[in-house]
Amino acid sequence: MIAKLTDEERALALADLPLWTPVTEPEGISRRFTFPDFNAAFGFMTRVAILAEKADHHPEWSNVYNRVDIVLTTHDAGGLSQRDVDLARAIEALGV
Repeated sequence: MIAKLTDEERALALADLPLWTPVTEPEGISRRFTFPDFNAAFGFMTRVAILAEKADHHPEWSNVYNRVDIVLTTHDAGGLSQRDVDLARAIEALGV
């Protein structure tokens, strides 16, 4: 089973992900991405979907026109896990 991060591990992870915000329901991290238009937002979602599928770890997300809101949490762990942090870092590496 995947372990939920301790408070210390969570703080360290968030220090490396300054654009991600802690959320409580579900416990995890979130970030809003804004793009010039729907096409760019959808293209970003496609790139994230490929990363998520390879990691076998899928985000909770929504898209409205040029916005993509992502929440990362690990339901099996009951909150934020290393898998979420790794996926957030991979998303950041897309350079958006």
